[in-house]
Amino acid sequence: MAVQRMDNVGIVVEDMDAAIAYFVELGMELEGTAEVSGPVADRCTGLEGVRCDIAMLRTPDGHGRLELSKYRSPAVIADGPRARPHNVLGTHRVMFAVDDIEDTVARLRPHGAELLGGLARFEDSYLLCYVRGPEGIIVGLAEQLR
Repeated sequence: MAVQRMDNVGIVVEDMDAAIAYFVELGMELEGTAEVSGPVADRCTGLEGVRCDIAMLRTPDGHGRLELSKYRSPAVIADGPRARPHNVLGTHRVMFAVDDIEDTVARLRPHGAELLGGLARFEDSYLLCYVRGPEGIIVGLAEQLR
C-alpha cells in the first residue's frame, strides 16, 4: 500500500495569530508551534535559507490535522488577489463537518469570515456553505441533517 493516511493539509499565511484564532474558533485544537529551518527544510521544500514558523492544529477526533506556515525567509510570494473566486485552479478549500452550521458561521464572523454565497441544502442530507476567512482561505462547512 502506498498511502497509509492523509497526515495534514498545509496553508501558508502571513498573520499566524489571526489564522490560529480562526481555526481554534472553528473547533480545532492547537497541538503546538515550532520554527523550522536548516538543510532538511531546504531540501524538502526545494527552497534555500528556509526559516518558517509553523503551527499544527488537529480536529477534535484527532484524525485531521492542519499545518499553518509563516515564512520568514525566503519571502512569501503573493500570487494574485487573496479573494480569488472558487473556480481558480489548485487547492481551493478544506471541508469540515460541523454540528451547527449557522452557529459556526456566526462564531467565525468576528474573525473575518464571510460567506461566499449562502447556506445550501443538498437533498435531505446536508447543509453546506463556503466561508472565506483570514488570508483568503476558503473553508467548507457541512452539517449533516438528521
